[in-house]
Amino acid sequence: MAPEADSYLTDLFRRVLARCDALARCTEDPGTITRGYGTPALSAAMDLVETWMRDAGLTTRRDAIGNLIGRLPTATPHAPTLLLGSHLDSVRNAGRYDGPLGVVLALAVAEALRKGEVTLPVNLDLIAFADEEGLRFHTTYLGSRAVAGTFDTALWDRVDAQGVSLADACRAFGGSPDAIGTAAIGGPVIGYLEAHIEQGPALEREGIPLAVVTAIAGQTRVAITVRGEPGHAGTVAMPLRHDALAAASAIVLAAEDLARASDNLLATVGMLDVIDGASNVIPGTVRLTLDIRSSDDAVRHRAVVHLREVAHRAATDRGATIEWSIVQENPAVPMAPNMIRALEEAIGGRDLPVRRLASGAGHDAVAMSAACPVGMLFLRCRGGISHHPDEAIYPEDLPLAIGVLTDAVIALAKGHP
Repeated sequence: MAPEADSYLTDLFRRVLARCDALARCTEDPGTITRGYGTPALSAAMDLVETWMRDAGLTTRRDAIGNLIGRLPTATPHAPTLLLGSHLDSVRNAGRYDGPLGVVLALAVAEALRKGEVTLPVNLDLIAFADEEGLRFHTTYLGSRAVAGTFDTALWDRVDAQGVSLADACRAFGGSPDAIGTAAIGGPVIGYLEAHIEQGPALEREGIPLAVVTAIAGQTRVAITVRGEPGHAGTVAMPLRHDALAAASAIVLAAEDLARASDNLLATVGMLDVIDGASNVIPGTVRLTLDIRSSDDAVRHRAVVHLREVAHRAATDRGATIEWSIVQENPAVPMAPNMIRALEEAIGGRDLPVRRLASGAGHDAVAMSAACPVGMLFLRCRGGISHHPDEAIYPEDLPLAIGVLTDAVIALAKGHP
């Protein structure tokens, strides 16, 4: 997009902020931002975005899972499609930008293209996914898995805290479980492009507004149970103890030490539960979780093997036993080279520093990668804070993001690079 269009982008970014504020008012819990799948709050958010899409001249539809799709059509019959979007659902007590910012930025791109009277040789589909966070049914990527054609129909029987099944929630949301196959991508697709806040502090610390995502980290989640022997804290001598918490603590510290020694590894113990714990009782059973992530699957696999050995040794040294169960494992998802190049050229064309960055968090691009090439653009966020009401962005970055996304969309649509 030509530099003279920047004044329009400045006006457009104010609209992006106002729209994020409007979506923040669509919530299940007044005073917070909470939007679970199929709730009235999410319906209200979808309705708002659909109105904005139609005002921008897009045709709209809802698919069988409840995703909202707005199309900026081409005049060329049977043209391929480029997808652009993110999700509208949220975690509990969320911030206002994780997900919705990607949706409204996609809409801003469509508006910029229409303002500039740019006719693409492809269809541009904007997608507002109905479920990425999995708040209500403890699932992830329901919306994008449906579009990618990898939806697991066994999930229809899953129930929420009130006993409502996913299938019934889908029907109440206007979807159709029996027609879930129709939500899958049809026809040729160039790829899927997503803009998202970084959810980390790297860009802010470096004073850089945007980054090109190179990969989304692979992830292993482990459930660990250490079983020792409870005893009286005042009567069992130290050499005779089988302290399950001491063994668990060794695992926690080993995970932290290993990750700190690597440039491409994250390890987190997010939950630790001392069963029947008391201040004067030697812990007999401890349950904990371990989350291991890396954009290099080989690094992640080596870390899992090493930490399992550490865990067994920590338990054995204390006369305890250990149960180690992998409950989730996702491979790393590399971004498509042509998507990376298009974003980098668009950033460089605006005399901005070109920064590459891997994502430690999951995104809809993970699910979409099963169906088409994917790419992502990160925007810096204040303090690296996300999934929290204090989530914030730098407003001055928005015109840059809109311009870069628009330029990248045009390049991808024209087959260059």
